[in-house]
Order: sequence, then C-alpha cells, then structure tokens
Amino acid sequence: MYVSILLTIVPHTSSWSFQTAIVMIMCNLISIGIGRYSIKVRGLGPGIPIFGLEGFGLPELLATASLGHVIGAGAIVGLSTVGIVG
Repeated sequence: MYVSILLTIVPHTSSWSFQTAIVMIMCNLISIGIGRYSIKVRGLGPGIPIFGLEGFGLPELLATASLGHVIGAGAIVGLSTVGIVG
C-alpha cells in the first residue's frame, strides 16, 4: 500500500560519467589543497614520497580525501538535480 507511494518519491541519481568523475576529482584536489595549509599538526604518520607534499603524511591524505568525497557526493547530487551533470 505505502510501497508504491515511496517508490514514486525516490530521487533520480545520476550514473557514472566523465563529468561525474571530473567533479569528484576537482572536489578532492580542492580539499587536499585546503587541508595542506590548514592542518596544523602534520607528519605524525607515514610520509608520502610525492614531490610537493613533504610533511603531508598518509593520515592527512586520507582525511582530506574523505572530506573531498563527502563534498564531491553533495556536489554531484546537487549538480545532477539542477541538470548540469547528467
């Protein structure tokens, strides 16, 4: 009885596309860039041997990438609702 009503209000989610990937990559890069300069205590865990990320360890990378994925998921849902990302 109520199942048919619930099935009609499920929002449309976009499937994976190149635009979706670009939005997620940009959100992650922005989050890593902000985290690089805003995290006060850095380098407590294992380091990452990538040029330009000295003192930016694995815990910092995982934290900023996790935040980037949360922001990216919200951005993808918002952009797909507006119709920009298909």
